[in-house]
Amino acid sequence: MKVSSAGRWAILAIVSSAVFLIVVDMTVLHTALPTLTRDLGASTSEKIWIINTYSLVVAGLLPGCGTLGDKIGHKRMLVAGLCIFGLGSLVAAYSPSPAVLIGARALLAVGAASMMPATLSIIRLTFSDEKECALAIGVWSAIAAGGSAIGPLIGGVLLEYFWWGSVFLVNVPVVVVALVAALALIPADAGTSKAPWDLPGSILILIGLVGLAYAIEGIAQAHVLPAAAAAAVGAAALALFAWRQRRSASPLIDFSLFRDRGFTIAVLSALASAFCIIGIALVLSQRLQLVQGLSPLDAALFMLPSSVMAFVGGPLAGWLTPRYGTDRVVTWALLVGGTGLAGLFLSAHAGAAPQLLSLAAFGLGVGGSIAASSHAIMSHASVDRAGMAASIEEVSIELGGAIGVTVLGSILVGVYPLALALPKGPDFPPAVRTGIDQALAAAQALPADVARPLVVSVHQAFDVAYLTALAISAVLLFVLAVVGWRASTASRRG
Repeated sequence: MKVSSAGRWAILAIVSSAVFLIVVDMTVLHTALPTLTRDLGASTSEKIWIINTYSLVVAGLLPGCGTLGDKIGHKRMLVAGLCIFGLGSLVAAYSPSPAVLIGARALLAVGAASMMPATLSIIRLTFSDEKECALAIGVWSAIAAGGSAIGPLIGGVLLEYFWWGSVFLVNVPVVVVALVAALALIPADAGTSKAPWDLPGSILILIGLVGLAYAIEGIAQAHVLPAAAAAAVGAAALALFAWRQRRSASPLIDFSLFRDRGFTIAVLSALASAFCIIGIALVLSQRLQLVQGLSPLDAALFMLPSSVMAFVGGPLAGWLTPRYGTDRVVTWALLVGGTGLAGLFLSAHAGAAPQLLSLAAFGLGVGGSIAASSHAIMSHASVDRAGMAASIEEVSIELGGAIGVTVLGSILVGVYPLALALPKGPDFPPAVRTGIDQALAAAQALPADVARPLVVSVHQAFDVAYLTALAISAVLLFVLAVVGWRASTASRRG
């Protein structure tokens, strides 16, 4: 695309606003979840699926949408995605039940999956200068990391003054402005790929991811047989997808890209960073509200250092990458992020200051990691395969977020009842072992002298689950940092 300097940055602003919508909707419900759970009467399982349906559907559809953009043009995909996303936002805002809200989240995901590969592909096609492209991808990545981190703050502010549906309704004016600007300013591209669109492949990915996510949740709730069946179906679907892709002349995902060790580590780093930033936002927002008694807005403000520093980490990594190389920047960023999580673990029962500093380090690290990893992934693709590379990069982020919510959310669900030691007294209702929301609701119906020790036990059990989630996330970032460092060292020696 031949575009003037001012036009390039205007296009970056348009696609960044679309990315902002996409990633904010991954986490905007985190602070709204306790309120939403109470108002809609959602179960623990429904609560996880209200959050996770979005990321899972996006991850399943992204590869197909990326190659479809290569075929019909990325501007068309962006415009179509904005329209679908706006419609899904309206349905979600006025959902009368958990089931309808889950369906609306799936519709939102269809729009998001249509837009997201287009945004990164349009950047790649618009910015031909290597340094400008690195900076533009750094800004894109800052929005991707910081937007997901700031989602809880947006949810907290809206809940302070409006009902929970406002967290979706606020998307509509942004969609309208972005749609008008995209139609007016982004040049049309006809698409260069002649490959057929593999819809069955997208469906297989979706079945596989949903099946495995259901299996993880089922294991956490000790539903062994349904979990085993879901795992079998999910694994079979993903295996069939991989088999079809290897035999296809025009695969959705070219697995030969993963023969490059640097590419593979970059994908894993992006996935792990998204795992942590999305999953930790969920578990921390629940702890702040349900254990420490903060309002949604106060909880979001407490998490703000992570959001702010994620915005800083993206452009900083984009600036450092051409100077020091993506492998070093990714390794440093993972170490900083892991150190932040370790600090949050150690300061969980300390004052606010060390926790806020730890959150700042965590946000800086994961923001930088996503930016550097994104640049590494895109640099391995030719222009005519920008959509495929973009879809792989974005699948790693969306899938990482989905896995983060599923795994860390399931840890909360699974560890909580194991750690719960009920006080002596009357027989408590079985609901107190189901989850912290149900336990606190049950406590409200009990006499004060009975409810008080129950609430203390419930809070202690939840804290054990919360610390377990933090420890697993920190170890994941440290392990990947070591793997990346060893791989980059071996590459330089070779």
